[in-house]
Amino acid sequence: MAGQIPTNGLVAFVKSECPTCALVEPVLRRLADAGEITVVSQDDPSFPATVSGVVDDTSLEWSFRSAIEAVPTLLRLEAGRESARAVGWAREEWRQITGIRDLGNDLPELRPGCGAKNVEPGVREQLIARYGDSGLGSRRIAYGGWDDPAEMCFERGWTDGLPVVPPTDARILNMLSGTSRRPDEVVGEVPPNLRPCTVEKVAINAVMAGCKPEYMPVVLAALEAALEPKFTLHGLLCSTCFSGPVIVVNGPIARAIGMNSGVNALGQGNRANATIGRALQLIVRNVGGGIPGGIDRATLGNPGKYTFCFAEDESDPEWEPLSVRRGMSPGVDAVTLFQGDGIQAFIDQRSRTPEELTRSLASSLFAVGHPKLCEFTNAMLVLSPEHYAIFRAAGWTRRRIEDELDRALIRPGRDLVYGAQGIGEGIAPTRADDMVRKFWPGGLLIVRAGGEAGLFSAILAGWTGGRFRDESQPITREIRS
Repeated sequence: MAGQIPTNGLVAFVKSECPTCALVEPVLRRLADAGEITVVSQDDPSFPATVSGVVDDTSLEWSFRSAIEAVPTLLRLEAGRESARAVGWAREEWRQITGIRDLGNDLPELRPGCGAKNVEPGVREQLIARYGDSGLGSRRIAYGGWDDPAEMCFERGWTDGLPVVPPTDARILNMLSGTSRRPDEVVGEVPPNLRPCTVEKVAINAVMAGCKPEYMPVVLAALEAALEPKFTLHGLLCSTCFSGPVIVVNGPIARAIGMNSGVNALGQGNRANATIGRALQLIVRNVGGGIPGGIDRATLGNPGKYTFCFAEDESDPEWEPLSVRRGMSPGVDAVTLFQGDGIQAFIDQRSRTPEELTRSLASSLFAVGHPKLCEFTNAMLVLSPEHYAIFRAAGWTRRRIEDELDRALIRPGRDLVYGAQGIGEGIAPTRADDMVRKFWPGGLLIVRAGGEAGLFSAILAGWTGGRFRDESQPITREIRS
C-alpha cells in the first residue's frame, strides 16, 4: 500500500475496470486539481490517468477499513470520522457532499457502481484475517518462514495419513460463512476424550479435509448424528472391528452441493463425497483423540475410515428415500449415519424376476459377519439402478422389497447353531428349534445409488455392536444451515 488517506476532506474509492468510475473521471480530475479530494484505487494506481497522487490500495486495506461495498464511493471525513457517503454516481448526492452546485453537469443524473474488490468472494475473509479481528477462539500455531505448514500438520499428528489443507484464519472464516451458527456454539463432546467441539473447530477440520463452505451444514449434521448416544461412537472407536461411520445424504442439498449418487458413488472423484466424510473422521481424531493404535483398536480397519460418504439417488419419484423411511418428511435435507464396514460386492447378472433377485440377495446378505451369525449385526444394501429396475418393473416398492428380503433371510436354527455344518461359529444351541432372522427388524437399510450400467450392487456389513439393538443404532438427523 502506498500513500495515506487524510483524516479530513473528500476521499473517492475507484477501480479501473468499473465503467462508472471511468464515467466520473472528469469530476475526480476537477476536484483533484482544486486539491479537494484524495483518490484511492483498488486495482491500478495509474487510474484515473488524469489524476495525480492516486493512493495505491491494491492491498485493499483502506477499502476494508472504510467498509467499501461498491465503487465509486465518495466519502467526506471530519477528524477521521465519516460524515457523508455516496455510492455510485448520484449527481445530487455528490453535489451535496462536495458543496459544488454545478458538479457533473455533463454527466447523467444516476449511474450504479460496481462491486468493490474487497467484498469479492473469499477476499473479505482474507482481509479480516489480515487487518481485522477474526474473533476466532482456537489456539494459533506459529510457524517460521522456512516451515512447510502441511509437513507441520503431519508432524503434529493432525492428519489421517494424507496431506491436509493448512487451516489459516482466512480459510476458517471462509468455511464459517457456510453456516449461520455461531463459531463458539458447542456442537457436543467428541469421544473418546469427550472434548467439547465448537462450530469453529468443525470449520477448522472441514478446511483441513478440503471441504467447501457450502458443505458445512452437512458436516455439522453428520457430527450431531455421530454424537447421538445411540450411535455409540465411543464403542465404534474402541472396537477391534472394521467399522466406521458411513454417511448417506438425502434431500435437495445433495444436488445443490454437487454430491455423487451415480457412477462410482462409493468411490473416489467427488469432492463433496470425499471431504464431508473425511471432515467427520478428522474431527474424531483431532478433537476427540480417536487415533489408530490409541483408542482406535481396529484389528484391520477399512479404507472407508478415511471417508465414506455418498448421496442417495432420489431421481425416481416412486422410490421412498432412506431419510423418509426413517421418519423425515419428503424433501427435507438429512443425513443418516450407519456403522459400516467396507464393501461386499454383490454380482447377479442372470436373475430377471424380483423373486429370483430377492433369493440371490438373501444368499449374499447371509454372509454379513458370518453366514451362521444372526441377529448379530445389521447391514446396508446399496441397490444399483439395474437391479432396482427388476423390482420396479414388477411394481415392488421399498416396503415390498424389505418385507420379501426379511422373509428370505429366515433360516432354521439347527443349521446355525455352534458346530452345525462342521463350523464352530454360530448361534446358541438353545435356538436350534427356532426359525431365526438374519437381522433384527429394521436392521437392513436399503439405499439406491450407482451408475446406470451394471448388474452390481453392494452390501455394507454393520458393526457387531448392532447386536445390542436397544443400545446401538443408525441415526438420521435433519440438516440445518
